[in-house]
Amino acid sequence: MKQSVKLVAGNWKMNGLGASLAEAETLEKALKEQAAACRVALCPPATLIDRMAQALKGGVVEIGGQDCHAETSGAYTGSVSAEMVRDAGAGLVILGHSERRAGFGETDADVAAKVEAALAAGLEPIICIGETLQQREAGQAVEVVSRQVAGSLPASLAGKAFAVAYEPVWAIGTGLTPTLEQIEEVHAAVRAAMVAKLGEGGRVAPILYGGSVKPSNAKEILAVAEVGGALVGGASLKAEDFLGIIRAV
Repeated sequence: MKQSVKLVAGNWKMNGLGASLAEAETLEKALKEQAAACRVALCPPATLIDRMAQALKGGVVEIGGQDCHAETSGAYTGSVSAEMVRDAGAGLVILGHSERRAGFGETDADVAAKVEAALAAGLEPIICIGETLQQREAGQAVEVVSRQVAGSLPASLAGKAFAVAYEPVWAIGTGLTPTLEQIEEVHAAVRAAMVAKLGEGGRVAPILYGGSVKPSNAKEILAVAEVGGALVGGASLKAEDFLGIIRAV
């Protein structure tokens, strides 16, 4: 079964105001002049989804959200449903990011419920997994990510478009990265866990790597077996830096 096209997605996190749309427009212009060899997406804060979707309408850069609620509507002040994310103009959504798991107490079951909601709304989920430094040093990385795949990916994903993003928690925003051998080991384990959960459908979805991906290290990371793209944090805020990663595919 053929693997999906690689995906390089930028997670702006809680960064970006209206003026930041200029970076997205610069990125779009560059990719129209020289097409990328992969899919490219930007996931801005919820306040910018609609404006970015309008600014890049008909373009090649896809738009995503950073989270959604598991319920479609209701008394959840401050929350945004998957339907709202879709209605604002997004086609993808990041779910289960380590910052949501750690800071908001999201469990694998919570993430799976959000994935179900995203699928129902017509969104393509990017489901995040990853171990902490303590878990890595205890030799539990493979066990942790395998468990997260089993618990965070609902069976309804089979046959649907989605991605899994492996982000070692200790590498996010720290400048630290695992060795290429460590990345390959975990991605192989993630793939095995995906196939165990979803059957043949688990062989198709790309497994993105995230965690201090920069233009300087992107090429070697993206060449590792089973690395089907990247989920990029800080380096996606500037079009020039993000392009350096995109061009490494």
